[in-house]
Amino acid sequence: MFASFFLSLREGLEAALIIGVVLGTLEKLNKNEMKGSVWAGAGISAILSIAVGWVLNRIGASFEGRAEEIFEGIAMLLAAGILTWTVFWMRKQAKAAGAKLEADTINAVMKGSNTALFSLAFISVFREGLELALFLTAASMKVDGSQVLIGAALGLAAVAVIAVLLFRSLIQLNLNQFFRVTSILLIIFAAGLVAHGIHEFNEAGIIPNVIEHVWDINHILDENSTIGLLLKVIVGYNGNPSLTEILGYVIYLVFIIMLYNRQPQSTG
Repeated sequence: MFASFFLSLREGLEAALIIGVVLGTLEKLNKNEMKGSVWAGAGISAILSIAVGWVLNRIGASFEGRAEEIFEGIAMLLAAGILTWTVFWMRKQAKAAGAKLEADTINAVMKGSNTALFSLAFISVFREGLELALFLTAASMKVDGSQVLIGAALGLAAVAVIAVLLFRSLIQLNLNQFFRVTSILLIIFAAGLVAHGIHEFNEAGIIPNVIEHVWDINHILDENSTIGLLLKVIVGYNGNPSLTEILGYVIYLVFIIMLYNRQPQSTG
């Protein structure tokens, strides 16, 4: 539940900030009558994102045995890859993206194009929605799906509250610090996805175990216990990992954190 809450909070806040920039620009230009197109684009993209998430879960549920293991392995590694790209993109382009959104909004207003505003909101929010749908699908493969949905719903509800408070200037949030901290947490979450993706390929016989169980501490902390499941989703905990799982986790985590710390942050 925590992982889906956190993912929904992060992705939802990004989408809310995008819509906030567009609406704020329309407000400054005194073009409030064009806001409906923005809300329509955001709303339809949200509905389609939910539909994509449902389809992905149905596809995953249709597989059995080795096919299921391969599908889950691909989904987890794909989610880890997209999650990694998102983190680096946000660090490099966040401020510049805000300026570009404002410029695109101004261009749409100058052309009097509600369609352009609709497309701008739709594409921007749909990207976040697709990412979240894929992440939640991957998370639901490790824990009970209902817990994932509850966490996601709570995360989006928190986004709604935070967005309203931010836009009404009732609270202040250091967004640079927020996204920096959450980016590190997302990298750790992605490392867990990499490890679990490798685990599924181990099960399918595609990637060798080398050593099937490097250690087994399930008698100390069962990976299927409440705490174990929480750690499984958040940090990729496995009570009896294979050697290739451990190597994948460590290599990914060390390499990506090194790259992240070396990458200059966007200054706009």
